[in-house]
Amino acid sequence: MHQTTASPVVEAWTTYRTANAAQWTARELVRAKGTTRVSVVIPARNEEATVGPIVATILRDLASRGVPLVDEVVVVDSRSTDATAAVARAAGARVVHQDDVTRGLPRMEGKGDALWAGLAASTGDVVAFVDGDLRQFSSTFVTGLLGPLLSDPTVEFVKGFYHRPLVSAGGVEADGGGRVTELAARPLINLFWPELAGVVQPLAGEYAGRRATLERIPFVSGYGVEIAMLIDLLDLVGLDALAQVDLGERYHRHQGTEALGRMSAQIIVTAWSRLHRRGLVTSALPPSTLLTQFRRGGDAALPHLDREIVMTDTAVTERPPLASLALRAA
Repeated sequence: MHQTTASPVVEAWTTYRTANAAQWTARELVRAKGTTRVSVVIPARNEEATVGPIVATILRDLASRGVPLVDEVVVVDSRSTDATAAVARAAGARVVHQDDVTRGLPRMEGKGDALWAGLAASTGDVVAFVDGDLRQFSSTFVTGLLGPLLSDPTVEFVKGFYHRPLVSAGGVEADGGGRVTELAARPLINLFWPELAGVVQPLAGEYAGRRATLERIPFVSGYGVEIAMLIDLLDLVGLDALAQVDLGERYHRHQGTEALGRMSAQIIVTAWSRLHRRGLVTSALPPSTLLTQFRRGGDAALPHLDREIVMTDTAVTERPPLASLALRAA
C-alpha cells in the first residue's frame, strides 16, 4: 500500500503556527495588548436563546476593570424576527443592525454581510468574530483567538478549531459536526490550495485578525465567507501570517442535510471565483448556480416520484474590501 505523508510545508506550518487556548490567561493578554483596542463582533440572526449568555460571559470575564482585555462587544442583528437585539442589548452589548450599517449599498443576504457590517461598525485594532449560536460558551474562545495576535506581531489572522459533538436521537458522535468541512471544503482546499491543508477547521465561525488586514479583503455574502477569507488572506499576507488555535469543544445548533447541501453549493461557487482569479477556470461564473434538491412528499410532489423538486439559487455576492470604500469616501 502506498504510504503518503503531509507535505513539508503543511507539517512545518501546523507545528509552528498551531497553539492551544490554555497557553494564555486573560491577565497575561491585558499586559501584552498595551494600547491595542480589541473588539468582539457577534453576528446574530434569531439567536435570542444564546446571544445573551455569550455577551454576558465576555463582559464579565474580559471587560471588567480588573481585566480590561476587550474594549467593546458589538452584536450585529442580522434581520432577526425574535428578541435577539433586545436580549443582546440587555446583556451589555452595543447592538447595530446590518441594514443600518450597509444603508446606501446594495442589499445582500447571509452571514458574510453581517460580518462585514460588524467590521465596519467596530473600532478595535484587533477584531475577534464569534458566532451567536454557541451553547456552553467560554471566554477562552476569545482569549485563545487573541493570544497569537497580541503576543506575536508577525501573526495577522487566527482561526479557531475545536471538537464538534453531533448530538442526535441515537446518541453523541464526538466529532460528528463539521460535515460540510469534510465533504466539501477540505477536498477543495487540498486540491487547489494545498498550502492550507493544515487548517483543521477552515469553516469555523470563530476567528480574529488585525483590522488593517481584514479591511483589505472582500467578504462573501453567504456561507462561502470563511473559505473565501482563508484563500484571500493566503494570497494577501501569506501562509506564515496565519495561525490556528485549539479552542476545546463547540456546542451549537446543527443543520439538516438539505441545508448542508445548500451551504456546500455556496462554498463551491465561492471557490470557483477564486479558481478563476488564479486562471484555473476560464469563466468568471460557474455554468449554473441553481441547486436542484428533492424533498420527500409535499404538496407539489411529482407523480411517480413521491418527492417535490426544490430549487435554490446558490450564487454569492461580495462586499468589497472595507478599505476601498473608505478610500473612495475620503
